[in-house]
Amino acid sequence: MPRRTTSSFAYTPRASPPGELTWPATWTDRAGRDRTPSIPGHDLSGTVVELGPGTTGLTVGQRVFGPTDWARNGSLAEYTAVEARNLAPLAADIDHTVAAALPISGLTAWQGLFDHAHLTTGQTVLVHGAAGGVGSIAVQLAREVGARVIGTGRAADRDIALGLGAQTFLDLDADELAQAGEVDVVFDVAGGDTLARSADLVRPGGTLVSIAMPPAVRPKDGRAIFFIVEPDRVRLIDLAQRVRAGKLKPIVGAVRPLSEAASAVASRDRTPGKTIIRVAEESSVNPPAAGRGPIPR
Repeated sequence: MPRRTTSSFAYTPRASPPGELTWPATWTDRAGRDRTPSIPGHDLSGTVVELGPGTTGLTVGQRVFGPTDWARNGSLAEYTAVEARNLAPLAADIDHTVAAALPISGLTAWQGLFDHAHLTTGQTVLVHGAAGGVGSIAVQLAREVGARVIGTGRAADRDIALGLGAQTFLDLDADELAQAGEVDVVFDVAGGDTLARSADLVRPGGTLVSIAMPPAVRPKDGRAIFFIVEPDRVRLIDLAQRVRAGKLKPIVGAVRPLSEAASAVASRDRTPGKTIIRVAEESSVNPPAAGRGPIPR
């Protein structure tokens, strides 16, 4: 069970409240049974303070980061119980604030681009929400493998997307989506009309991938995929190495204290990247008092 110095929640670019509060898994267990009250939050970065019986691969005092279980969440608190397999070691030279922005966004971007869409060098990918938590990482990963990247978003996102490596940027409020031309892959984080209109842009044999909702329209002679990110310790380690090497930069948005977590989650303000909740300073992280029960793996 790590006590975190930082945690984060995903901002979803929709008119409705931020995505996590509308996810069924935030309020119900795997069988659909009510489990309120519930503590939101799925990303975390912090220090291990206690291990469940038989836990291997981690040590007390170790810096770690990763996602919590979808049916448990709970990272917006001082202590969080997490399955050990979900966590990866965190090097001392990566700040917890950066690490907290990486797990779900990084794994989602990687799995969408490469595990599901099989993006390769020389292909063209259209990334919706290119300045957001997931989209910003997708842009960087796609550029690293030599793909041509077209980013979309609002006018205020243009400089961020281009600075991350997108060769072209389309303002969804002012530009026609058709200006993107044919692409091999569409990576969608928005859903709705944007997702529906993107299907026609996928060339034969290409892939439309969405994390927002199952696509209602399939590209002609192509694939349409909806997926939910899976934990992957090996990939987290790989992503952290990219951060250390300067090849990947998670976009950190507002950084707010734990006392402001409720207002941060409920906010409808649209900001680039991930909003970070700072639970405690790293120097203040200490083991819990004796007598706590064992933490399940």
